[in-house]
Amino acid sequence: MSDVRVRAGLTQRGVEFDLELDDGEVLAVLGPNGAGKSTLLLMIAGLIRPDRGRIELGGAVVTDTSAGTFVPPHLRGVAMLSQQAMLFPHLSVAANVAYAPRCAGHSRSTARVTAQRWLEVVGAADLADRRPAQLSGGQAQRVAVARALAAEPRLLLLDEPMSALDVTAAPEMRRLLRELLRGGLRTAIIVTHDLLDALAVADKVAVIEDGRVVESGTVRDVLSAPRSDFAARISDINLIPGTVSEPGVIRTNWGTDICGIGIGNLDPGAAAIALFRPTAVAVHLETPHASPRNVIVVTIAELNTHGAGVRIRGVDQPDGGTGLAADITASAAAELDLEPGMTVYFVVKAQEVELHTALP
Repeated sequence: MSDVRVRAGLTQRGVEFDLELDDGEVLAVLGPNGAGKSTLLLMIAGLIRPDRGRIELGGAVVTDTSAGTFVPPHLRGVAMLSQQAMLFPHLSVAANVAYAPRCAGHSRSTARVTAQRWLEVVGAADLADRRPAQLSGGQAQRVAVARALAAEPRLLLLDEPMSALDVTAAPEMRRLLRELLRGGLRTAIIVTHDLLDALAVADKVAVIEDGRVVESGTVRDVLSAPRSDFAARISDINLIPGTVSEPGVIRTNWGTDICGIGIGNLDPGAAAIALFRPTAVAVHLETPHASPRNVIVVTIAELNTHGAGVRIRGVDQPDGGTGLAADITASAAAELDLEPGMTVYFVVKAQEVELHTALP
């Protein structure tokens, strides 16, 4: 059993975590830089002690500040893989991978067999006799994966494992992790900035902002209907918070009504969010008068090429939320003669907008 339960905080780093992961699940942890993602992994691994709280791995308590319990890192059954492979430079690839089983008390011959097996699994058996200095970045990270798995960990922690790889090595590593982690055979937590990592590898997603888990759920639920600003940005969805004023309508904090299709129980007075895609937005230079459509006044912050068209991004919303985006054709952008600083009107049909309850 390799389930994970974390309810712990650390004042110095401004974090307070509360999350659970069942045996055999893979969790992708997303969030902006400095949100506390790596701190979460270090707490679970036992490399950082929380001020308060409790951490359980596989049903065993490894940290409990109230009881004074703290299991040292090497006894937790956790393996951690970071951005850099961190291989021992003086050892061969085979010896690097054999290191963990040797530390666990296995004989030299048994450790050698284990190393060979895991090198074959990750497609690096032909590298067994090389030294780390002779490996490419992608090869070194494959060996690091083999070394981590050779320890037979209850839990595998991966901290941005693809971030240091080039554009050709990263997809190969992503495919390898998918093969190794999907299917309920191993419990893992992967910290990443890349949406592709979550889509390819994870069963669940947790979004961390300002040291808190602000959103969690299945990959599909979080990325198709995000409830947090960061998740909306990476999912390429516009998100506007507000309060339900009547069925099918929310009022923003700055007084604009947004009409849409209500999803779930949306009682008047409840906090809610409106979601719609940039492709659903029409851009006008003057206020349109037709209805039923949502009209949102936007000041253009930037214009960028997006696929075959143009992505218009507005300045941040009045409540500090990420600026809204609209995707239009290049010819439409040229006809409108748009430029940063202009005031335009984003128009969205009500049937293109989903209204959801906001996170507590």
